[in-house]
Amino acid sequence: MKIKHLNKFYTLLFALSFFLMSCEKEDELVVDRVVSPVLVTVSGSSFLATEPVKVTTGIYELDKSGILDNKVGIDTIPVTGLAVKVMLNNAAITELTTDAAGQVSMEKTWAELGLAAPTPGKFLVLEWSGSHKGQAFTKTSRVVVK
Repeated sequence: MKIKHLNKFYTLLFALSFFLMSCEKEDELVVDRVVSPVLVTVSGSSFLATEPVKVTTGIYELDKSGILDNKVGIDTIPVTGLAVKVMLNNAAITELTTDAAGQVSMEKTWAELGLAAPTPGKFLVLEWSGSHKGQAFTKTSRVVVK
């Protein structure tokens, strides 16, 4: 009889401990996430070892005022005159400014990007960074040797 009550007591204590652990509030997030202020599209990702690397990036602001109207939807507005920094291995390669279409183009040789002897399969990770309306953004892209 005593053992039956002890089993119920331990089971209740076990369940209570799980309940108390699950109610613990976490104050800080592990990774602080912020929504990007712009849409960044990158075109140009694989190039022959003999040709230059030419990557075009478009930067657009999203107009969501027509999101509930299926005839309008979300509109993309080009961001003009925005300074965009292109980084490789935490070092700035170049700084470009968006044109009237919200685009920037970068053309470099593999040697200028640090690959003196590009071989098929090698790749580099580029970062496109800027700030729009006081909020920073970064978009990563890869360029691969064909």
